[in-house]
Amino acid sequence: MAASLGIRRPRSRFHYAWVILGILAIVQVFGQSISMSAGIMVPELQSPLSEGGQFGWPVAWIGAALAGYYLVGSLTSPFSGRMGDTLGARKLLIAGGILFGASMILIGFITEIWQFFLVYSVMLALTSSITIVPLMAAINPWFKRRLGLGIGLMWAAGGLGAALLAPVYSGLLEQFGWTATFVIIGAIGGGTTLLLAPFYRNHPTEKGLTAYGSGPNDRPERVFSPDAAKVRLQVFRRQMKHTRAFWNLPVIHGMGCAGHGIVLIFVVAFAVSRGVDFTTGAVILTLTQVFSIAGRFAVPIITERVGGKPIMATALAIQALAVLILFLPVSILDYSVTTPILGLTTVDIPVAFWIFGAVFGLGFGGEMSAYPVVNRQYFGTGPVASIYGLQISGAMMGHCVSTLLAGVIIYFWGYLPAFILSMAFSGMGVLIILTLETTKRQLIPDWEEQLPPEIRSAPAPAIVPPAAAATGVAFGNVGGDDD
Repeated sequence: MAASLGIRRPRSRFHYAWVILGILAIVQVFGQSISMSAGIMVPELQSPLSEGGQFGWPVAWIGAALAGYYLVGSLTSPFSGRMGDTLGARKLLIAGGILFGASMILIGFITEIWQFFLVYSVMLALTSSITIVPLMAAINPWFKRRLGLGIGLMWAAGGLGAALLAPVYSGLLEQFGWTATFVIIGAIGGGTTLLLAPFYRNHPTEKGLTAYGSGPNDRPERVFSPDAAKVRLQVFRRQMKHTRAFWNLPVIHGMGCAGHGIVLIFVVAFAVSRGVDFTTGAVILTLTQVFSIAGRFAVPIITERVGGKPIMATALAIQALAVLILFLPVSILDYSVTTPILGLTTVDIPVAFWIFGAVFGLGFGGEMSAYPVVNRQYFGTGPVASIYGLQISGAMMGHCVSTLLAGVIIYFWGYLPAFILSMAFSGMGVLIILTLETTKRQLIPDWEEQLPPEIRSAPAPAIVPPAAAATGVAFGNVGGDDD
């Protein structure tokens, strides 16, 4: 029966799910680098955008463009999630590759501030919502177990991309100038994504497989038409709205991203204000990204084992408390450690920034990476790209509001009051986490009972003809993958 259904068990221990994971991880390298590298654009004296650089724009306008990026991302993320649930991730993978390449190349040719708003605040925001929302959730149907490992590897890849591309951006800017830098990044990122698209599949059944970790008696999951997927999504969302998690998780993500967004956008400018040169400041931003990889990788795995609620609260608390390191006396901040950069050169980084990068990176990396696993724990294998889109919408809105508020605070009162605001946002996120339901049980396990039988994931078995019954053939005997 398994052969007649086109579902097979791989002959080797290798599963195509790992190819899908590799493709999505590479996409995250480029997609997450868009927002995480924004800090190199803000320093007032040495950024190519601002008054001391190539374009000479007021830093307030640059901050407004960054806030616009987050606002557009917040507004488009729910729609990206909905498209992921109804159209499939492969089409959005292609769209994301085209948008990334076109946007990056266009940003290399801007000459006016309105062009920067159009390309960065609109086109790249849409690119980010496509690459993060549906393509992060797209891993769900491929992993029945070890989803935490898969999510951790994807988030770690995104952190690695952000860590590497921040100094790469600044190095390319210094070596080749603005236009060549973004043409190179756009061609590599967009081209790589489009080259990977032919190898991507939305669902294991498209490769004649069951999900990684399926048992020998597990039924293969069904693939639905776009119309059926829309009906399933409507019923799923209607029942999700009766849970506290549906409403609170976007708010928590917003608080967490508001907390670390202030720091990631303004820590380089803060370092420059303390006498650190621009390249060293970019390396400080890189340190937070490097250390965030540990949190991004470990937290989804731990979350899958022990539950998301305590892990999310712990990561967010670490993120809040780490900001206190920036309040250390100047005498400590001025004590530096010589740090190699990719084996090519060295910079002197104040030791407090080293400590801050390690602790803050671990906290913010863990805060942002648990949500896909928590969604599985709360809502099972339903169409979760939509709810993840709402959570990313909350995250982007948190970035938008905090960037605007912090910019005003820094203009009138300096950096430290803005960092106090960062801690306040993170602290409020911890308090809201405590109001969530437990992640040890699904909240709506029977949601498909409200669906017509023909579009349920496990429809009622059809009447078996006597001849087939005599052979002992049954749908439940379809084999899965042990590993």
